Amino acid sequence: MINTNRIKGRLRELDMTQADLAVKVGLSPATMNQKINGLRPLFLNEAEAIASALSIPDTHFVDYFFSRELRSAENIEKED
Repeated sequence: MINTNRIKGRLRELDMTQADLAVKVGLSPATMNQKINGLRPLFLNEAEAIASALSIPDTHFVDYFFSRELRSAENIEKED
């Protein structure tokens, strides 16, 4: 699940709107809003395009596109 707060914070840092991001990624503003807010699924190619448009380094990709709960669950599974 996308980390909505991180994405919105990055948009503010770059003085961009969701509509600006939608244009860069090739989605409609309404679709971008739904994806950022978790109302529609975000596909890997879309996450990669968003990361590129927002200049998110590869090393921080998981911080923006995976929720803390999901990362915690993955760590628990690895420990078992």
